[in-house]
Amino acid sequence: MAAARRAAGLLPLLLSSPSRARLPHRQALALTPPLLRPHRLYSHSPKPSSSAAFSASASASNGAPAGRARELHLYNTKSRRKELFQPRVPGGEVGMYVCGVTPYDDSHIGHARAYVAFDVLYRYLRYLDHKVRYVRNFTDIDDKIIARANQLGEDPFSLSKRYSDDFLSDMANLHCLPPSVEPRVSDHIDQIINMIKQIIDNDCAYAIGGDVYFSVENFPEYGDLSGRKLDDNRAGERVAVDERKKNPADFALWKAAKDGEPSWDSPWGPGRPGWHIECSAMSAHYLGHSFDIHGGGEDLIFPHHENEIAQSRAACCDSSINYWIHNGFVNVNSQKMSKSLGNFVTIRKVTELYHPLALRMFLLGTHYRSPINYTIEQLNVASDRLYYTYQTLQDCEESCQQHQSKAGDPLPVNTTNCIQKLHDEFETSMSDDLHTSVALAAISEPLKVMNDLLHTRKGKKQEKRLESLSAMEEKIRMVLSVLGLLPSSYYEALQQLREKALRRASMTEEQVLQKIEERTSARKAKQYEKSDEIRKELAAVGIALMDGPDGTTWRPSVPLSEQGVVAST
Repeated sequence: MAAARRAAGLLPLLLSSPSRARLPHRQALALTPPLLRPHRLYSHSPKPSSSAAFSASASASNGAPAGRARELHLYNTKSRRKELFQPRVPGGEVGMYVCGVTPYDDSHIGHARAYVAFDVLYRYLRYLDHKVRYVRNFTDIDDKIIARANQLGEDPFSLSKRYSDDFLSDMANLHCLPPSVEPRVSDHIDQIINMIKQIIDNDCAYAIGGDVYFSVENFPEYGDLSGRKLDDNRAGERVAVDERKKNPADFALWKAAKDGEPSWDSPWGPGRPGWHIECSAMSAHYLGHSFDIHGGGEDLIFPHHENEIAQSRAACCDSSINYWIHNGFVNVNSQKMSKSLGNFVTIRKVTELYHPLALRMFLLGTHYRSPINYTIEQLNVASDRLYYTYQTLQDCEESCQQHQSKAGDPLPVNTTNCIQKLHDEFETSMSDDLHTSVALAAISEPLKVMNDLLHTRKGKKQEKRLESLSAMEEKIRMVLSVLGLLPSSYYEALQQLREKALRRASMTEEQVLQKIEERTSARKAKQYEKSDEIRKELAAVGIALMDGPDGTTWRPSVPLSEQGVVAST
């Protein structure tokens, strides 16, 4: 039954290797952040392994046929269907703009969900050999920033810079690759003013008392992205009611200066940009008026992205974006996450107790367009699954460390079939609108096969055992790289996962080892009831004991009280 669950990827994989001496830490590469360094035994370029390289490697290393890279299909919010991704310029650079954060507070798991999703898209496009120019902005001047700065008695730009830096640190820990460009609104005021002037010249905006508003009635296509009709956008929705506006749905392009707020000179007097215009101006500046992909959270479809389309096309009638991509919401314990409900969860709060890649694993376990329900139970599942994955790959590395396979030696058919199946399932799922949950499930069977080769009598006798282990580890490593789950070293990641587990259990490793000694003594004295109590006591706080020929070791696990919940999901 357990094997069936493991193969299906529905349960954390709880196997562990026998106790053995661990390899010493490798010296880290100095030029990259700790969680973004390449794997310690292999040389990786920053670009994820390409589809061609993946297939060529399958052919060269194990005899599996090299398959043609699959065509990518993405769900386009504007057309409301999945479409074949075709770059605007065949063979040219793919332009992708993703709306960034307004840095006035710590980033939350909703931000993690969005930027992990688009990081995977960025990585997979590069895997498919596309060159990508990825732009993600900072809204570093905004009503929320000003209000928070006034509350804290801090300069608005100092506050936004501080939270921007924290956000970048969070993204690095989550293995999100840096975008090509990360523009800030405050550095692009000239571009914003020029675009507003163009919109006014094209009779789609008007100035009143130092403010400038977009005239939605002068843009007939307004509402095409969201499907909303103009009559739906009357007073009562989240649009400030201003009796001077020609239509209650008209929105601000430029806001007249207020006392104590940052402002810039403009043809309409001192002021600052409205929220929506910034993304239109910066995307046009870095990608042109027409580009391939625009992304963001589902909550941005209306009004932000609807307004972006209106602004961009009003400024340049030829402006067009081919694919509008949006990720789903994050709920917390089946409730919408919000500060008012007291269930607002920051990335940093999560990573105090969990490895950042456990959070990433959790997020990738649900399709990016579906709502995701954040619970501690499911985060424990993801953390446990991550530990099992890295432990298997670490055990494989240790076994194969001194082995050098002979070039051209064919692998057993069952090994090549397993590798080719992983390759096909990975590309099929990812090319079908980035089904990361299916891609993750695809590594379950190879991991099980690897554990059999590593730890069972039958597996240890298999022909070309070490060659098979090495080839499967290489393929899984490629999958993890594209998903952003490849650590700088398996060993270091396992140590970090253990440290987080101890913190959740409110124990030190010395205390765990003391409990193991007490249990060993109880077993020698045939006090089996006491021995079981110690095991259950540790299992209750997420510490699993593993008995082996070399004694008893421990590993993180799903707490005992949650295992019934996990088995039923």
